[in-house]
Amino acid sequence: MIGPLDLDDIQGNILRAYGGQGFPKARYFFLNVREPAAGRRFIEALRPRVTTAARWDNPKQGKPFHRGHHPRVVDEVRAKNEPDYPGTVRLTKPAVTLNIAFTFGGLLALETPTRTLRGMPDEFMDGMERRAAMLGDTPWLSRRDAVWRQSSGASQVHIMVSMNAEMNPDGTPVAELAAVTAWLQQLCAQSTGGVVLLAGHGPTGAAYQDLAALLAAGPTGALAPTNKEHFGFSDGFGDPVFEGQFTPQAEALRKVGGGAVDGAGTWRPLSTGEFLLGHPDEAQEVPGAAMPIDFSRNGTFMVYRKLHENVRALDDYIAAQAPLFAQVMGIPDPDHATNTLRAKLVGRWPDGVPLMAAPTYAKWRAFQARLAQATAADDKAELAAIAKAYVNFEYGDDPAGNRCPVTAHMRRANTRDMLDPTGDSPRAKGRHGSVLNNRRRILRRGLPYGAVDPAATGDDGEHGIVFIALCASLFRQFEFVQQQWLQYGLDFNAGSDTCPLLGNHGPDAKLVIPPDEGSGGPPFICDRLPQLVEPRGGDYFFVPSMTALRMIGTGIVDPT
Repeated sequence: MIGPLDLDDIQGNILRAYGGQGFPKARYFFLNVREPAAGRRFIEALRPRVTTAARWDNPKQGKPFHRGHHPRVVDEVRAKNEPDYPGTVRLTKPAVTLNIAFTFGGLLALETPTRTLRGMPDEFMDGMERRAAMLGDTPWLSRRDAVWRQSSGASQVHIMVSMNAEMNPDGTPVAELAAVTAWLQQLCAQSTGGVVLLAGHGPTGAAYQDLAALLAAGPTGALAPTNKEHFGFSDGFGDPVFEGQFTPQAEALRKVGGGAVDGAGTWRPLSTGEFLLGHPDEAQEVPGAAMPIDFSRNGTFMVYRKLHENVRALDDYIAAQAPLFAQVMGIPDPDHATNTLRAKLVGRWPDGVPLMAAPTYAKWRAFQARLAQATAADDKAELAAIAKAYVNFEYGDDPAGNRCPVTAHMRRANTRDMLDPTGDSPRAKGRHGSVLNNRRRILRRGLPYGAVDPAATGDDGEHGIVFIALCASLFRQFEFVQQQWLQYGLDFNAGSDTCPLLGNHGPDAKLVIPPDEGSGGPPFICDRLPQLVEPRGGDYFFVPSMTALRMIGTGIVDPT
């Protein structure tokens, strides 16, 4: 166990997923530093507004909270009026959060000492564009937004400022978001060209990337944010949980499905050093980092990727494949075939219920009926048990993928215990559980952007998701998963088959769906998978601690 984290020193977007904390609106700004001294003054002016991980007073505490953003499942911790986050209340919950991160070029432009910069990892120095071939981004480089295509020289992205905002009842962002935006623009203007806000987002070349959770009308007709993305899948389940991130009460619940699991089904939080620099990681080591130690400690690295979603392509493909799937699997009901096919692609049913908890259409419907009954009766114990089913599962007892295909998206992105070489050991204590997966975990953040035009017949519109990953090692965590698990299938005995959702799909792209357990039927092959996701730009960023941010802003970084 580690001691308490220095929450005042850690930026708040590392510990908190703002989208699930009542901030369904966001704006991401990207800036270029053209004069170092002006850039440092800009940082110093911005620093007091940066949102830290210090615990804030939450007026919604004690009311039912949507675990994993699910619209009906109650989180035990908040239902019992227990705090999620450690520490004493230090802040009033803001209407708009603000956080900041830097590319390697940004740190260089701000005249961070060379001895400090040389301690940064190679992949961060390279930046995402130079790693495009390894990440599978090469086919899409010419389709990136202008802000990323032109990211060099006086237009190079140096700084990212992110704002997450609360929402009005009519679905619009609160007025404070416009006010903070104007304040940021004024700061740039006051720098007299030293810091420039870069435009070029989307087809209109907008001044910032706008994001918003997808909304739906609740029982009273009022709009409320959902955890859906444009493909129609529920997201936001099973994010990693690490030591010190939550209170002991919250950790006891959230580590289940979000932490590391041994061969006996016991969960524990992951080591802090997998996500925060300067802390022991899963190898019980504190890896070397940029000097001085205080510059790296309590910071992390961030992956920013804007991913366009080909929603029509997916819908058209499912519509064409569902009748064939129904014929092969002996399914008479079109809704049964369509929803099952979608679930097999991702690993969860459209409402987020995992295939490992409800492997068949009939069991999924039974799960939904159980949830509806518990909700109507306000049965908190039953609702808590249902909430746990969304995350408390393993893959070790489904080696052939009869319940969840081995190469389904979520099974590839988080293998849990699937790669345990000792998983078939009769001695539970002799198994390794998720040990081969524990060093590949990433904290996932981000929100959808744009809207799908219901009248459109193609996918030329501006809609998708901004994917953000936070991790201590870009190479060992994000890049490994992106290259080895999403763009290849060797670890899953699937040859060169890529992820059916996020992978690059050539003419031979396919997903093999094994038959249901005990059915004795043949598998179904989803062949000629269309390209569903296309990168529209992004880069690697360093998210400094508040201590390091002050070093950068004052220009006082002593590498010795």
